[in-house]
Amino acid sequence: MKHLTNRMFAVITALLAILALAFAVVSLPHPAYAEDGNASAQTSDGGGAAPVAGPVPNIIVTNFTYGGDSVAAGSKFDLAFTFQNMGQVAVSNMVVTVDGGESFAIAGGTNTFYVDALWAGYSLTQSLPMQAVSSAKSGAQPITVSFRYEYVDSGSRSSNQSDIKISVPVSQPDRFEIGEPALPDQAFAGEETTVTMEYVNKGKGDISNVEATMEGEGFDATMKTQYVGNVASGATGSIGYAFTPQSSGELDAKLKITYEDSDGQTKTKEFPVKLAVSEQMPVTDPTMDPAINQTVDQGLPWWVWVVAAVVAAGVIVAIVVLVRRRRSKKAKDDIDEEWDDWSGNSGASGASGSMAGDAASGVAGGTGAGAGTGTADATATEIIDSGKAALGGGAAVSGRTEAAAPGADGGKRAGGFRAAASHKA
Repeated sequence: MKHLTNRMFAVITALLAILALAFAVVSLPHPAYAEDGNASAQTSDGGGAAPVAGPVPNIIVTNFTYGGDSVAAGSKFDLAFTFQNMGQVAVSNMVVTVDGGESFAIAGGTNTFYVDALWAGYSLTQSLPMQAVSSAKSGAQPITVSFRYEYVDSGSRSSNQSDIKISVPVSQPDRFEIGEPALPDQAFAGEETTVTMEYVNKGKGDISNVEATMEGEGFDATMKTQYVGNVASGATGSIGYAFTPQSSGELDAKLKITYEDSDGQTKTKEFPVKLAVSEQMPVTDPTMDPAINQTVDQGLPWWVWVVAAVVAAGVIVAIVVLVRRRRSKKAKDDIDEEWDDWSGNSGASGASGSMAGDAASGVAGGTGAGAGTGTADATATEIIDSGKAALGGGAAVSGRTEAAAPGADGGKRAGGFRAAASHKA
């Protein structure tokens, strides 16, 4: 009985060893060949079925980590990724390359790794230090992981390559700076006043949906929330919040500025506002002020009117003198022209003109003697052309000559005469 028990134990042990060996053989990787759906297909010469190459093994990234929700621009992080052989055959001689593009760089070390072999269904994890460049834009930025490898299928060696893209979110630091509120020098109850705040966006990302709201009591605002808008990178400006205090005293309020950063996160900054409000200034009627009325009644000083009158009189006198001089000069020119015309007509009259001149001279001499002067040097002082008249085929010329001889009184006019000369053509 004891001998039988030992034999059964040996048989069971042998069976277990055989099962373990069979399981080990089955679990070993082995080449897989795809069949065309007709496993019993024969070749044309009656031989066995020819093996058909299986599918190309693909390598994919199944998981990756970068240390948090997002990576701040300019900061370093560790990128770890897991890749797996999704094919049915083993791959070997694998080269893995990581490319960070324009947003990421390798923070020390290399971006290329070598893997000797990766069995079908197996996976590996690789990590490397990286850094987000300071000029990287906010949002998800791509990283490319490339795999180049070889595999044996149907007795022949082949190569393949796959490029996998993963995305890592980058956030620009919030550098939207707002200055302290600038309060007015004076504020009066019932009058609108404005609190201003200067801002600058020093970050490389844009700021959007900037709004200003003041919380508290004792004031009214036409717009409770005043919208400012978007602020581009590097832009500056000011935020003005207009409100009207209701009563005098100290106004204690809080000014809140809300905005969205480059990552789309809503942020709020609060500033206390304490303002001394004075009583409303009384409204005065200018017409009721005696000083103003007195100034209006007095008008301009008296000496201004005197100066203006003197200047006006001088201007008038100057104008009169200039006009009279111009008229005198014009009259003199007209007399000269008439004398020249009369002289020309006298010279052309011939003998009749000479006889008339002699008769006029005799008459003038007799008249001078009757006046008691006895002087024959009377001088003609004025000659006026009385006109010309055309009668038939002839012309008539008439004139008047006045002569005066100085007497014993120093040259007073003693008498005159008229002379007429006529010439018939």
